[in-house]
Parts: sequence; structure tokens; C-alpha cells
Amino acid sequence: MDVRTALKQGLAQLREVHVPSFTLAAELLLLHVLGRDRTWLYAHPEEQISSADADRYFALIARRANGEPTQHLTGKQEFWGLEFEVTPDVLIPRPETEHVIEVALDRLAVRELRAGRKQALTGEGLQIADIGTGSGCIAIALAKELPHAAIFATDISSAALAVAQRNAMGHSVSDRIHFLECSLLDGLTASRSASLSISVVGAQHVAPQLGNTASGTELGSRITEHGSRFLDLIASNPPYIGRREAATLMREVRDHEPEIALYGGEEGYEFYADLIAQSAAHLKPGGILVLELGHNSHPAVHPLLDSSQWANIGVTNDLAGIPRVLAAERL
Repeated sequence: MDVRTALKQGLAQLREVHVPSFTLAAELLLLHVLGRDRTWLYAHPEEQISSADADRYFALIARRANGEPTQHLTGKQEFWGLEFEVTPDVLIPRPETEHVIEVALDRLAVRELRAGRKQALTGEGLQIADIGTGSGCIAIALAKELPHAAIFATDISSAALAVAQRNAMGHSVSDRIHFLECSLLDGLTASRSASLSISVVGAQHVAPQLGNTASGTELGSRITEHGSRFLDLIASNPPYIGRREAATLMREVRDHEPEIALYGGEEGYEFYADLIAQSAAHLKPGGILVLELGHNSHPAVHPLLDSSQWANIGVTNDLAGIPRVLAAERL
């Protein structure tokens, strides 16, 4: 079988069962099997492929037709121009989450201008937290853009943290990202003895077997230098889908992505109140909070940013015109 025939048959099988973006899925799966890029694919349509590769390809096509996400079949997804490993233990990075990175960098740049500092933003002296890091895409993208920043990445799932740490190592930023297994910001609570208290039930430790997990004393000393309010930026893409919406989700999402990363309660916005309250307790004066929103969560979340604690509140729409990112600065 040649490349053109294999691709045509794979595409037809996915189209027949109404797989979204069936052409792209068929291409990506064939590229994955052959270890080639798209330029090669269309430059060599008559190239013969082995029967073993054809069998592998059509096995993946069948799995995709049954609802498995293409990213789980290839094990990767691009985000912010970087390739990330993805598994069923983490949420697949979405293009709309890139708005979180854009808003965070814009807010930091504006803060530097207001302070009269140079515009070249390297992250020197900045301490940043990514809450619910999943694959690590937000923390790693920020680490690449801000090479001198120190970053904390938290997640309640040890399996997700293992994926995030592998991604950090793959992008050579694991020396600047401290991975913590905890809920929200609970792992960043400094005790009076200047040690880091990881006090979440079922997650009472820095995530095991991760590359850069500074000791409690080291992190605690860094934290208590400024008291509990030591962070310059908190970014998060929290679970924001309501369980009552589960039946409306695509099967690729509902049946294959981790529930713990999808559902934010019955309505979908229950996580935000605690996240905003904890952020207020950990951000320095002038510190920045950047949150991704669900498609209908803005009306419920915006009022949580109390005017006595937050200023310069702004909303950024995604390319579909949906309010996607909520940002504010700590008074």
C-alpha cells in the first residue's frame, strides 16, 4: 500500500463515523506511525509503506474512530510552540489556554513599565505559581519565556505531576520548576519554623521521584523571606466544567480525559472561590492573578474578585469571543 492510499482509506473511515477534524487526525496518525513530517507526506504520495506500518496505522484509526483522542494515540500535543507529552492522566493542552500565557506576560510587562524598569522581561526575581499544572504546559511555557523566574507547579494528582516533570526535563527547565503534590496553594503554606508545610490529606509531601523538588526548609526559607505573600504571579487553568454538563461533552473529552481535571463541581465554578481566596493570601502587593474561565463561568467568577483586595480587573476573550481569561492585581 502506498502513502496516498493509506491516508485516503484512513480519512474515509474517520469521516464515516463523524470524527471531528478527521483529515487532521488521519494525517497525524500516519505521520506518527511513519515517523515523518507533513511535508514528506505530501511530497511522497506514492511511497510504499510496509504491511506492519499499515497494520499499526489502521489499528490507530480504529481506536480514533471509537473515540480515543488523537493526542492519546500519538502521546503528544503542541502548546505555545512546544511539544508536550500527554497521557490519559492529564488534560490535553488547548489553544485557548495560550491566552493565559499571553495575559500573564502582558500584565508582567505593564507592571515593569509602571515601575520604571527596563522592558526586557527575563523574570529575574519573580516567583510564580501554576495551580493545577497537569501536563505542565503553563509552568513550562512561562519558564521558557521568563528564564530567570522561579516557578512552583502544584497538582493534586501524582500521576499528572510525573508527566509534567518529564515535560519539564524535555524542555530543559526542570531546574527552575518546583513540583508540589497538593490541592490549590495548600502546599505553599509556610510554617513558623521556616519550613514548607505540605498539609493536604493524601498529599503530605513534595511529589515523589520528581527532578527538582527543593527541600521543605529551602522552599520555606524562600517563602518566609516575604511572609506568606511572596508570589508575583499566580496562573491557573482550574477544572471548570459542571458535572451537569457531562452529557453534552464530546466523547473524546467525557470518556478519556481525567475527571479530576475536568469537573469543577456540579455547576463548574466551585473551585474559583477557594483559589481566589488563597491567591489573595499568597500574592505580593501588586501581584497578578490570571485565571482561565469556562465558557459560561465569567458571571459567577468575576464577582469573587472583591474590590477591597483586587484592582485592574480585566477579561480577555478567546478567538470565539468567549470570556476566557480573568486577570487582576492584588492591592
